[in-house]
Amino acid sequence: MPSHIPSISGYRTLSFILFSLLMATLTAQSSTGIFDRSVDLGTGSGASGTTQYDAVTQTYRLAAPTDDGARRYLWTTLQGDFILRAEITFPEETASRSAGWTLRDHLGLQAPEVEGMVSATEAVADEPHVVELARTGDSLSFRTARFGEPLQLQWTRQDTLRNELFAGLTVKGGAGAQVQYRNVRITHPAPETLVPYRDYLGSRLELMDVETGLRTVVLNSDHSLQAPNWTADGKYLLYNSNGFLYRYRLSDGYVDMLNTGFATRNNNDHVLSFDGSQLGISHHVAEEDGASTIFVLPVEGSDAPRRITLPNVGHSYLHGFSPDAKQVVFTGGRNDKYDIYLADVDTGEETAVTDTPGLDDGPEFSADGRYIYFNSNRSGMMQLWRVEPDGSYPTRLTEDHEYNDWFPHLSPDGRDIIFLSFGTDVESSQHPFYKHVTLRTMPVAGGEPKILAYIYGGQGTINVPSWSPDGKYVAFVSNTGR
Repeated sequence: MPSHIPSISGYRTLSFILFSLLMATLTAQSSTGIFDRSVDLGTGSGASGTTQYDAVTQTYRLAAPTDDGARRYLWTTLQGDFILRAEITFPEETASRSAGWTLRDHLGLQAPEVEGMVSATEAVADEPHVVELARTGDSLSFRTARFGEPLQLQWTRQDTLRNELFAGLTVKGGAGAQVQYRNVRITHPAPETLVPYRDYLGSRLELMDVETGLRTVVLNSDHSLQAPNWTADGKYLLYNSNGFLYRYRLSDGYVDMLNTGFATRNNNDHVLSFDGSQLGISHHVAEEDGASTIFVLPVEGSDAPRRITLPNVGHSYLHGFSPDAKQVVFTGGRNDKYDIYLADVDTGEETAVTDTPGLDDGPEFSADGRYIYFNSNRSGMMQLWRVEPDGSYPTRLTEDHEYNDWFPHLSPDGRDIIFLSFGTDVESSQHPFYKHVTLRTMPVAGGEPKILAYIYGGQGTINVPSWSPDGKYVAFVSNTGR
């Protein structure tokens, strides 16, 4: 056989390589972020619409076809219950255009459909407008808000669409109308049959720019990831999953397990010391009926974490170190209720900071050591409070009647607080998984809280400090099923 003629096996190998390259090219060309395809609906002789995706910022820019009434549609396929959420920005030159979510039975022009849209006249130019379209059973609901404000219900209606449908982002308005979408999330909520702490949804590890509210997902997992800490060198996020601690390397996404020795039943109450050299964990000790117990180890990991809280005293849920790392501050289950305690890291000796009816939780020191910030439902609602380390001068910081506020985290410069807010549909003493929650921020000096993120999450979202060292970002976890 002449040497220049490939063998049959060579043809097969070459064909396989070419086929693989073709499929990779088609996949790269067709999929757009979390969506499958984009298409023009209702076009005539005018110019086609366009779709652009920025993989760094995870934002989408859609331009409508130039024909009047035509739409650009970026879609994926869904079934069952879902929550579709996005933030829309209209350019300043916007005229009669609208954008939002569209559900369709099929891609034909006459398909039954439902739109959840906002118009340019409803939005402020260059400021995000939040849209949420959700299906629960046989009901659809649509909510909107100007970014930073609570979502408001616009309508509910009977769902007459197929279970299997097309869902996606839409822009219409003619003349090549453009719009940008950010913080786009498709969430499959928890089923009613889910048993908490036995059944779990998947997780999205997210980073948020606290100045703009722009969020990016850095890690998706079918596992329950919880409570990221940002290391002092800015290189890693630490989070817990299934009792273990993991490190996510921000430079390249590499994940490895942190050595915590015998402590392999860790919950989501783990924190770093102010200088970043020590890691405190809350491990459930089997020999003490699974009591959550505080241990400390070097941030690099250790075979033998050192125990801090004393044996057989009850649950201890760690939330912070003192600035000098000589004490830990935690929520302690003592005397049939939960209060704020300090423990000496050398002796384990405890000192009660609070002793009030109700639940006190989520304590953290300020960087100057003057105050401990925490949440308490002593007033009825769960609200943010501040107290001096000796328990004196308790001061209420939030006066909300529409929110139950949890887990205050101070920015590295001590000027701002970010915290998790549940709605009034959740009891003040509870912070469950898989709820509609918000991340809100307010100045430490006082002021009206502002919403920074609209999230499906709750327990495990931001239980512990997660500011970046430079104070520009916050890490947190949101949730979704398959």
